[in-house]
Amino acid sequence: MKAKPLAYAEKLETLLKRSGIDRLEYGQQQFLRQQCLDYRFTQQELQQLSDIAVDLAMWGERPLDQVWPDAESGNLNPKQRRQRLLGRLSAHWRQLKQRPKRYPRLPPKVTQDRQRIKHVEVDKERLALGPCPVASPRTRCCNLMTLDAVENCGFDCSYCSIQSFYHGDEVRFDRDFASKLARLELDPQRSYHIGTGQSSDSLMWGNRGDVLDALLEFAWRNPNVILELKSKSKNVSHLMKSELPPNLIATWSLNTPTLIAHEEHLTAPLEERLQAARRLADRGVLVGFHLHPMIHYAEWQEEYGAMLQSVLHSFSAEEVVMVSLGTLTYIKPVIKQLRERKGFRSKILQMPMVESDGKLTYPREIKEQMFSFAYQSLQPWHEDVFFYLCMENQRLWRPVFGYEYASNQDFEAAMKQAYLDKIAANGNAR
Repeated sequence: MKAKPLAYAEKLETLLKRSGIDRLEYGQQQFLRQQCLDYRFTQQELQQLSDIAVDLAMWGERPLDQVWPDAESGNLNPKQRRQRLLGRLSAHWRQLKQRPKRYPRLPPKVTQDRQRIKHVEVDKERLALGPCPVASPRTRCCNLMTLDAVENCGFDCSYCSIQSFYHGDEVRFDRDFASKLARLELDPQRSYHIGTGQSSDSLMWGNRGDVLDALLEFAWRNPNVILELKSKSKNVSHLMKSELPPNLIATWSLNTPTLIAHEEHLTAPLEERLQAARRLADRGVLVGFHLHPMIHYAEWQEEYGAMLQSVLHSFSAEEVVMVSLGTLTYIKPVIKQLRERKGFRSKILQMPMVESDGKLTYPREIKEQMFSFAYQSLQPWHEDVFFYLCMENQRLWRPVFGYEYASNQDFEAAMKQAYLDKIAANGNAR
């Protein structure tokens, strides 16, 4: 005999569990459970409803039970009822994504639980030096080499995918990093651009594990290396008391105070990042700025404009080696991971998304508008500072900058030459 199919009510809990309903607050779980008994949603439909409910809660918008459409009148069969309901809810969700988001005046309270971070020393087989992990033939890339001195980050930026690559709350230091780096032999006839801010923040840990000392010694020993430390930290205390090589550049990711407060949790405020950069510039270190990710929201133009004016007034073009522009790009597993964070409050996914170069990101017209605004806001630096787009399609370069590179190799060569020229000029002025 064939097994009798389970009644909908009997299999409902399995359907709900598979849809990830436990991501929702209890009241919303109960509401959705009750609606299931009325509408008899399929697994796919329930997954869609669950994702919409999670997004509404994450974004701080009215919850699912408050935007649920009134029952449709008319002679609709059960499938038509469900399709009509899902269509109306999806339209509301898309409308919230399409319009510029507005952040509340007060950001969500984030507990600065430094105790959650576990510092772990590990024995790695080899030095973690290799090509940039996000390099792609689909975008114009500078062929940066990355050196993973530390794995994982103690900051909690809502958009960051670092935690999806590493070990939860473990921050891993290679016990033998200094000696491995000391043994590294490079081609003296070739120039290298090596960055350490990809798998963790370059400065937030200070000289823990003698990492900074090892990096500075490496730069002194290899003058053909452009060593870039990239940070959202204010922690330059160890660098301020160290002898700094001329081929060291220190760069900061910058964002508006609104975005730092709401999306870049536990990082240094904008003013403190700029003060840290100013302290190193006063010591003769070349600095740079990454406007990455630029984020589109209701007050973006006013607030980015004010930030860029502050940067212009705080630094001269002679002190600044580069400015990069970039924005949010996601792969689907990262979006899934963000939705799985219980109690997560962020508007970072409340944005229009299109597929571009294998990832989900803003439509081209929004990118072009933001990048062009930032570039034109820094017009006094156009002749003396190297500007570039990071991880963006080459078709954006000419509309934004008025020029483009024919290949990644041309881009890499131009960047290195600009940096080396700036380092040489800065060395003569020191």
